[in-house]
Order: sequence, then structure tokens, then C-alpha cells
Amino acid sequence: MNKVGFNIRKIREKKGYSQEYMAQELEISQATYARIENQATRLTVERLYQIAEILNTDIAEFFNASQLTIQHQENQQGSYGNGYVQNLHVENKEVYEKLIETLESQVNYLKERLKLYEN
Repeated sequence: MNKVGFNIRKIREKKGYSQEYMAQELEISQATYARIENQATRLTVERLYQIAEILNTDIAEFFNASQLTIQHQENQQGSYGNGYVQNLHVENKEVYEKLIETLESQVNYLKERLKLYEN
């Protein structure tokens, strides 16, 4: 089960924002916003980005690691590797694509930072 709405609520509460404030910023009713957090409505990529901007966070935070189950398969030598992700269900392919793009960008940045220490 995907918990994007739950994660949005956690981040909103941490920032001290009310549902009313979020709804006003998104130009929707508070009831409509509540449905977002309760996962009673589908979110578009555009809406996710609007929410991320208001919360001053990266969209990837809505898909944080605490909601993912990482399974590691034991190989023939008895060590673990080739982890894969379970339990992330997003109905909008664009969200996956943008999340992958964001994560790839972050990985590339970290690789560049590591190169500085290798020299």
C-alpha cells in the first residue's frame, strides 16, 4: 500500500501547516485537500509538485524509505545483494519517471562528490 498521502501529512505537520493553509495555497477546498492526505483521490504529478513546493521539500520525500520494503536475495556464496523494492504502488507512470530522474540526479551528484575525495 502506498502511503504518499500519509507522508504528505507528516511533512505538513512537521512544518506546522494546517490543512486549511495547504488548501488555500493549492486553491482547493479543505475537504478536497483532506482527501489527498487520506488517499481518497488520485494525485497528478503536477499536484505532487505543487504540494512539494509549498512544503519546500523534494517530491522524493513523499516516497521515503520508511514506506519501502527492501528485500535482499541471498546469493550462492551466502552473501546478500541485488536488493529490490517491494510495496510501492503508484498508479501514475509519470510519478515513477520523475522520481527516478530525481534519484538519478542525486546519485550523479554524490558520485561527483566522491571523485573529489579520490584525488
